[in-house]
Order: sequence, then C-alpha cells, then structure tokens
Amino acid sequence: MAEQLNSLEDLKGAVDTAAPAEGGEQVLLDTSAPREPVRDELGRSYATGKRKDAVARVWIKPGSGKVTVNGKDMDKYFARPVLQMILRQPFQITDREGQFDVMATVKGGGLSGQAGAVKHGVSKALQLYEPALRAPLKAAGFLTRDSRVVERKKYGKAKARKSFQFSKR
Repeated sequence: MAEQLNSLEDLKGAVDTAAPAEGGEQVLLDTSAPREPVRDELGRSYATGKRKDAVARVWIKPGSGKVTVNGKDMDKYFARPVLQMILRQPFQITDREGQFDVMATVKGGGLSGQAGAVKHGVSKALQLYEPALRAPLKAAGFLTRDSRVVERKKYGKAKARKSFQFSKR
C-alpha cells in the first residue's frame, strides 16, 4: 500500500506527474500510454454503428476495398449514389480508400438510416484498427452517434405534434 502523507511537503515530493511551465504554474503531463489497436484473431476490428432505428454490426480488415452489406455488394444493397457516398466518407477522410474490406449486417430503419449506421460503424472500427485515425474521424464528426429519432405520438394528437381538425360546431 502507498505511504501516508503527513504534510504538504510530503505531497509535493510524491507528485511527479506535474511539470512547471514557463509562467511558473503547474501543468499536468499526459502519462497515459498511446491507444492500442483492437483486433480479433483474424485481424479484424469490430464496431456497432447506430442511426435512427438502424443498427449495423461492422467488421473491417485489410483488403481490396470490397464492401458487403447483409451478404450483398454495396452497389446492389445501396443503389442510390448518395448512400454509397455516405459509406465511402470515413475512408476518404482518412485517405484509406481501397485498403479495407468491410462486412456489415444491418437491421431496422430505412435505407438512409442504415447507410448512416454503417458509416458510424465503419468509423468506429477504423479508429479501433488504427488509433491514429481517431483525430480526423472525430473532427469530421463521424464518431458521434446521430441521436435524432422519430418523435413519439402523443395522446390527444393526430401524430406527434399535429392536432385533430378543429370544428367550431
């Protein structure tokens, strides 16, 4: 167990993580170790992405850039070019286009929400695979879950906010 400190002098001697700056004030040094890559025995990184009601399970591994969603090619599953662009964004931001294979399974929501969920999952998996990529992904806002969901219907209302038609008589 640690030794007991009886005075402020003992405390000053025990603290070695603070270094004086030029102005005389104390500045704490970052003594934490750099982040370690998180990979399974097959060399893949896994992450879960979410958007609206969609949940995506995403695995990435080094490869030729092939993206598979629910067993189908990305071009077949997400036919709209806008959705394909959304999936490519994390790789474009980090300059890793064509370097990783993506295997994703998505459930819930519509196609737009599913594309956002896969993008979120790919971003999280990329930063787990290569921790140095965390800064550009975070700066682009790809690691933050878009928490906007459909508002629930309230009693006495036709929908979430719409009122029933008013009748004077």
